[in-house]
Amino acid sequence: QGQLDESGGGSVQAGGSLRLSCSLHSGSLSGYAVGWFRQAPGKEKELVAAITWNGAITHYSEYVLGRFTICREPNTTYLQMNKLEPEGTGMYHCVSDYDLFRSTVRGTASPGTHLYDYWGQGTQVTVGS
Repeated sequence: QGQLDESGGGSVQAGGSLRLSCSLHSGSLSGYAVGWFRQAPGKEKELVAAITWNGAITHYSEYVLGRFTICREPNTTYLQMNKLEPEGTGMYHCVSDYDLFRSTVRGTASPGTHLYDYWGQGTQVTVGS
């Protein structure tokens, strides 16, 4: 099982919205960047959005830019997903790591193989059409 608690996934129609939540099972994520990864069936994990430890900087994949918003509160990080499309279907994993921006956002680490400090079991998002 993962180290992060995730919720908010579900099934929606195309154009619908969901809000994913991520929090540490025990303790605080203060000082750690948080990111959301999506893994579609038969595909590699890809970074969807990320936010720095203090919320000062956010990152989005080009595909979701303008439709998804990541933000964080003291104990929970959210991913607001609007205008969902069938291509957005997949398992969404929350990841928290001290060096997330260095390794994956600015760097070239692969989310499918890189070892992160904290990870979640995933929450399923299914978008129909």
